[in-house]
Amino acid sequence: MNITEQHITEIKTTWREFTLTNDSQTSVSFLNYGGIITEISAPDRNGNVENVILGFDDYRDYAANPVFFGAIIGRVAGRIQDAALPVHNQVYQLTANEGANHLHGGPNGFHSVLWDAAPFRTNHSVGVTLSHQSPDNEGGYPGTLSVDVTYELDNRNRFTITYHANTDKITPLALTNHSYFNLSGNGKRTIENHHITMASKRYAELDSSFIPTGNILDAAGTPFDFTNGHNLKDGLITNHPQNKIVGNGYDHYFLFDKSGKADVEVREPGSGRTLTVTTDEPGIVMYTSNNLDDNLKLKSGTSGRYMGVCLETQKHPAALSHDNFPPILLTPEKEYMSRTTFTFGVDK
Repeated sequence: MNITEQHITEIKTTWREFTLTNDSQTSVSFLNYGGIITEISAPDRNGNVENVILGFDDYRDYAANPVFFGAIIGRVAGRIQDAALPVHNQVYQLTANEGANHLHGGPNGFHSVLWDAAPFRTNHSVGVTLSHQSPDNEGGYPGTLSVDVTYELDNRNRFTITYHANTDKITPLALTNHSYFNLSGNGKRTIENHHITMASKRYAELDSSFIPTGNILDAAGTPFDFTNGHNLKDGLITNHPQNKIVGNGYDHYFLFDKSGKADVEVREPGSGRTLTVTTDEPGIVMYTSNNLDDNLKLKSGTSGRYMGVCLETQKHPAALSHDNFPPILLTPEKEYMSRTTFTFGVDK
């Protein structure tokens, strides 16, 4: 197993890009800027090693990164309605960056931070710990927050992201990673025939602004029921109002059953690649790039709708307004800790 590092100098401030590689030719590359994962390469059923996430062809495009390719998202992943943050009896005004709403930590969220980086090796893995201290009132959020995010790859093709954080004031925290997966390899096909199985029977209803209404809906008998698995295409072509409202696809929060099974399994029949997601998070936002711009220059060509699927394991900011969502407030006496593992494999 190996760690390599290169300096990216195309931008004003030099970035560091790390690549973790295991003995099975699986590798993960990422920047200390935004913790942005720029490439994940994995073999297909024939041993062809190809990139399985979306990323820019030009590093300079990550400076703006309007679609959050591969980034650490925080302090709060998702949309906060009217950029108004209620914490107990006080409302903090955040920066609006999606109409009137605050999205993915705002314009200066963790996706745009230059993180400190410390590479490490263990007997069974290689990795890097990214660290950042977010000062009180950064982006409007209360509390000084210390955050560590660890990226780690082992020889069982498991890529694990671990999050740790502490605060000196009560503050909301819901971290995730925003990689767009496409298991066809080098973006050869859309994600329409990616077959998803998910241990979830419930999902959050959205309004026309993609804000949860507070209703948790039963997925049975709808395109949101992945308990026995089906292709993503089923939700892209349906007339179900919840698929239609987000632009014909998915951008919804699914609550996991936590039945002991894998939380999510993804299969791409053309390449034979598989991806298994296990997490201690209570749910996941699955986004099928319904509204992805069609003029972004990617390593795999030009971007477009349905070119990637985001699997954002997280708690949800709807908890700030609705008691039936898992809570997201972190207090000074508690440590935030979360772990998600992405395991790559093949169906022979």
